[in-house]
Amino acid sequence: MQPVNEFKSKSGLKRIFSAFFYSLDGLKAAWRHEHAFRQELGLFVVGTVIALLLRISAFEKLVLIGVLLLVLIVELINSALEAVVDRISLDRHPLSKNAKDFGSAAVLLTCILAFATWAVVLFNRFY
Repeated sequence: MQPVNEFKSKSGLKRIFSAFFYSLDGLKAAWRHEHAFRQELGLFVVGTVIALLLRISAFEKLVLIGVLLLVLIVELINSALEAVVDRISLDRHPLSKNAKDFGSAAVLLTCILAFATWAVVLFNRFY
């Protein structure tokens, strides 16, 4: 028999509402405590406006906005990873450094993907 986790969500509609509000709490915490998230959110807003104003197909708009959203998603995962590492210990340890560096590398690769996607779509549109 599995041990019962008192924090495990309920079933049905209550679970959906709870999950939604937990997600909002996560976004609020990221906004309050994560400088990189605020910067990337600013880029997301500006990029979304630009993508919507460009004379490109709806699919291209979706892709441009989607890769910017992906940067935010990976940043949230990276922030969660950093929080867990810090919760375990604030001591310097090579494994803790690796975990944080891996998360940071994931954000970097996602930013490179976003940049490359924008470059290709804009190049194809204007040249």
